[in-house]
Amino acid sequence: MRFSHRNIQKTIAMATKSFPAVVLTGPRRTGKTTVLRRQFPKAKYILLEDPDIQARVRADPRSFLEELKPPVLLDEIQNTPQLFDYIRTLIDRNPRKMGQWLFIGSQEAPLMQGVSESMAGRAAILQLLPMSVSESDRVNVLLGGYPEVLARPAAHHLWFSSYIQTYLERDVRAITNIRDLGTFRRFFAFIASRHGQMLNRSDLAGPLGVSVPTINEWLHILEITGQIMLIAPYFENFGKRLMKSPKVYITDSGLACHLLGIKSKDELDRSPFLGTLFEGFVAGEILKNQINQGRRKELYYFRDHQGLEVDFLFPGDEGILHMVECKASKTVHPGMAGPMNSLRNAMEESARVKRTVVHQVSRNAPQTRVLFPGVEALDINRFVASLS
Repeated sequence: MRFSHRNIQKTIAMATKSFPAVVLTGPRRTGKTTVLRRQFPKAKYILLEDPDIQARVRADPRSFLEELKPPVLLDEIQNTPQLFDYIRTLIDRNPRKMGQWLFIGSQEAPLMQGVSESMAGRAAILQLLPMSVSESDRVNVLLGGYPEVLARPAAHHLWFSSYIQTYLERDVRAITNIRDLGTFRRFFAFIASRHGQMLNRSDLAGPLGVSVPTINEWLHILEITGQIMLIAPYFENFGKRLMKSPKVYITDSGLACHLLGIKSKDELDRSPFLGTLFEGFVAGEILKNQINQGRRKELYYFRDHQGLEVDFLFPGDEGILHMVECKASKTVHPGMAGPMNSLRNAMEESARVKRTVVHQVSRNAPQTRVLFPGVEALDINRFVASLS
């Protein structure tokens, strides 16, 4: 499979110049190992899934590390969390030597626990999500952004089936003791059926026959392993009663399509989920851009009890607030800017706001146009390019 440059590589390079260690996390199969091995070909690579290596680490972690000459790339580091304390000691002996330890982990919960306890201030923590449209022109709503899916799109349905099975048996079991993985899998599918909706935990618990605390635990698992995005409401004082529940999206649109049984572009175009799938696709692109630049994830939606709703809001440079409306259409018109204009009118006049309607790519339509004074229409590719 041909290697594609990833936008996060610049941030990784900067991190290795400022921190002794770098931790790269993210969902399984997003390309973490490929990225770091390509970027640091001289680093000693060790896969900590090997049972023999795990046995050596448990028996004598100090001897294991003394045999290594940094820079070292330790893959699936969550399998040997006891190494963090010893590596911290090695770092503290020479704290000015940067970029010596590179860690990769798929399961964010146990990995982050080890980092927070042992490597605080010594490691830059980065996350790699599936590929963006700015990284590959094959990325789309139907396929999503997992590199292996993009390399073999004809087998995408089979790939996602295998991915879910592996995720359940390895990542989920490693984080918590779930006895009935079948129910958890149905829960995952339920989340897909509510893609883009406000989260109602009781609505999820009832059909599955589990408690609301169990739903909270399972949502936490999906979130920390990068499988879902919970988009919080935007809390500013507009003199309105605002909704308080987050919206939930499957992080990768291709996986969402698979869970919804959508196998082809024709099925997607006819699906009642097309609008929310495109909306989630745009949300993913915004978060990928923020994460790849080493920034915090800051993405919100706005909705009040009077029905005024704006799909997404997020802070930009120089204090600018971005408002985004997502339309799974190739045709745009000024009325699509109405919610953003109403929200803008409710804000202070001095507020700096950028309003954009994001739509699907069209071969014939102009790439950008002004819909309304201060409101621009951009197709998804142009919108992502504008973020950078």
